[in-house]
Amino acid sequence: MLVNQIELSSKAYLAKVVQAAGSVISIEDAAAALDIDNVAASRRLSLWSQQGWLRRIKRGMYTPISIASGGGEQVVEDPWVLIPDLFGDAYIGGWSAAEYWELTEQIFRGICVFTTKQVREKEEVIQGITFVTRQIKPEKLFDLKPVWREQTKVFISSPEKTIIDMLDTPEIGGGIRHISDCLKIYLQRDKADVAALIKTALQQNNGAVLKRLGFLLERIGSDESVLNTLREQLTQGNAKLDPALNCPRLISRWRLLVPENWLEGDRA
Repeated sequence: MLVNQIELSSKAYLAKVVQAAGSVISIEDAAAALDIDNVAASRRLSLWSQQGWLRRIKRGMYTPISIASGGGEQVVEDPWVLIPDLFGDAYIGGWSAAEYWELTEQIFRGICVFTTKQVREKEEVIQGITFVTRQIKPEKLFDLKPVWREQTKVFISSPEKTIIDMLDTPEIGGGIRHISDCLKIYLQRDKADVAALIKTALQQNNGAVLKRLGFLLERIGSDESVLNTLREQLTQGNAKLDPALNCPRLISRWRLLVPENWLEGDRA
């Protein structure tokens, strides 16, 4: 009888912690919910994990077993809920945001996350979920949209910011061909806003972005006034269309080095 009473009491404490913390529970969450110190909270979370009520997802972080997938490696039904606790000031971007905004039909492996936290590895697997991370400065946290997943608010880059981020770092956009396709899809929409796109590109403060954006818009067939606006903002020096590609040919009006098959005759 005493054992059952202790178990019931323990579950009540756990319910209190889950109600306060939500899908992801940290040591600090448990300590605050139960009004105990971090050492005691850590021990209690560890015990609940051993009892099978919690699943440890990372050092000092747990998730209630009720949202664990049955028998599989992946713990949570919606991995996005982990992002604020794992990565702090962060947002979903790159190919993951392109998928969310339906700028692509491609399915990519892993969730692309931009974070201000220091990251040791660009790719991290947590309970079977792959997070591809890119460390950024706090001033890059702009033009974001809040998305609610369960009770967790997660930020995602706007469609314009998504394209600009991918132009900034083509590898997180699946390469320049895929980014060009995403840009075409964006421009075909009624809500496409080229002025907002340029504004976001300027705020990104990377000269290579403006060169890549101008070149792609020209290939797609944008108005000359739009192209002139971008040319007026070009920085000195040449940039590559995609650092991962061999880019031997210079498009001087954009100060951009491109592969042979990206010359004017190839308007893919």
